Amino acid sequence: MNSKTFHVSILTPEKAIYEGEVSSLVAPSELGYMGVLVDHAPLIANLKAGKIVLKTAANDTKTFYLNGKGFLEILKNNATLLLDSVEPAVS
Repeated sequence: MNSKTFHVSILTPEKAIYEGEVSSLVAPSELGYMGVLVDHAPLIANLKAGKIVLKTAANDTKTFYLNGKGFLEILKNNATLLLDSVEPAVS
């Protein structure tokens, strides 16, 4: 099991939706779903509607649905998602 994590912030114009440490992130980019792990190279990507999946440091899975568009920035083990509208998944 990989114990390394990176910080994720999921933000909308209204509020911060999620802040925390994760071991992986999967997000819907315009070119398809992309995965992010610790020590990922710097990146900026356009996001489209779809499912965002986070694997937390506690090995839990958190799922959100992006309604609309957004951006993903990865820099120095920090991932920031700036989104139009997002909802937590209902289990």
